[in-house]
Amino acid sequence: MHPLAPHHLPFFIPGADGSDTLTVVMGIFLVATVLWVGTLYWKLHSLPERMAHKSQKLQFEIVAVLGLISLFTHMHIFWIAGLLLALIDLPDFGTPIRSIADSVERIADATPSTPADESEVPGGGPDVRAPAKQVVHNHA
Repeated sequence: MHPLAPHHLPFFIPGADGSDTLTVVMGIFLVATVLWVGTLYWKLHSLPERMAHKSQKLQFEIVAVLGLISLFTHMHIFWIAGLLLALIDLPDFGTPIRSIADSVERIADATPSTPADESEVPGGGPDVRAPAKQVVHNHA
């Protein structure tokens, strides 16, 4: 240390050997802050997908696509739309329609039981599925 220099220098003044403590501390702080903010951004960006994960597959896929579009275009309206869609529980139309389709398929594949007289069904009345018998009239 130079004899004319004050004996107490602040910590942010670089030493004679060129080491700068403040720059090293601020560099580490900057790297840590950038990593923390980046992690926070990715968690916030994936929030709609994580919310929609427990919903229907179609709704989850739409929310995921909206999140990707928002990420690549930097248009936040897609992220907001995905968030709103993740918050709304869409009614399940697929299960009742699938049940109806399965029932109709079972009915179509079922073979009808043949009653004793083919022209009549057990409930009475003609069987519309059976071919009509031709009646021959003899006019003599």
